[in-house]
Amino acid sequence: MRRGRSIAVLVALAAVTGCTVQPAGPDGKRRSPVHIEIPSGTPKAAGPSEPDADDRPATPSAPRPAVLWSRGDSGLAVRELQARLRQVAWLYDGPTGAYDDLTEKAVRGFQGKRGLPRTGQTDTVTWQRLRNMTREPGKWELYLMGGQPPAAPDPRCLTGRVLCIDKSSRTLRWMVDGRTVSTTEVRFGSRYTPTREGAFRVYWKSRHHWSTLYDVPMPYAMFFSGGQAVHFSSDFAARGYAGASHGCVNVRDEAAIAALYAQVKNGDKVVVHW
Repeated sequence: MRRGRSIAVLVALAAVTGCTVQPAGPDGKRRSPVHIEIPSGTPKAAGPSEPDADDRPATPSAPRPAVLWSRGDSGLAVRELQARLRQVAWLYDGPTGAYDDLTEKAVRGFQGKRGLPRTGQTDTVTWQRLRNMTREPGKWELYLMGGQPPAAPDPRCLTGRVLCIDKSSRTLRWMVDGRTVSTTEVRFGSRYTPTREGAFRVYWKSRHHWSTLYDVPMPYAMFFSGGQAVHFSSDFAARGYAGASHGCVNVRDEAAIAALYAQVKNGDKVVVHW
């Protein structure tokens, strides 16, 4: 009975394993009919399967800073940018209020010096870095080379033919019967050689005038008070409001003063006011 049960167990084991009873080996010992292979290495702990590399979501990159101004933009904000770039010696011209190739080049240089992407565009990171290194520019830093808006004309300028010269906005309006014909930026004398204020008349015009007192050219001169005249100044054209006249009203735009000179006549009114 016991032998029959043993045979039944062997048959069942053979059916499960697909193996047969092995004969004795050379040493006279029988081998187990079950052969189990143990895989090499340490088995992984049970858990959720790990996705393939291609299935993994990409790590989001940091968002690029917003661009505030770039080439082609213009306005007061661009003037401030240019004035601050001048403070750190990355820009020498202007400010003009126009984001031109020189401004783009200056921004690119500033960015590269500080390890920022050299885009030439002023983004929020570049602007903050520049602000931290500079001070708030004053009014005449913003308008160093002109371009400032004119103030309202003096009431004395509203009748007749008038050179209406405003010291507060540093502008000259050429007005005829209350209408502004043209406007240009002007520069005045220093505190030691101030430009006189009041109402005057043009009494002499001298196209190729040369100052014998200061030994400098005064082209397109229109004299209105003693030796003081409205005239073109190459120094004003080159340095802007960084300098001053000896009391005359300087014009930096030669084309503008040439056109003005052709229209103004002796006897036309000149009003210099604040």
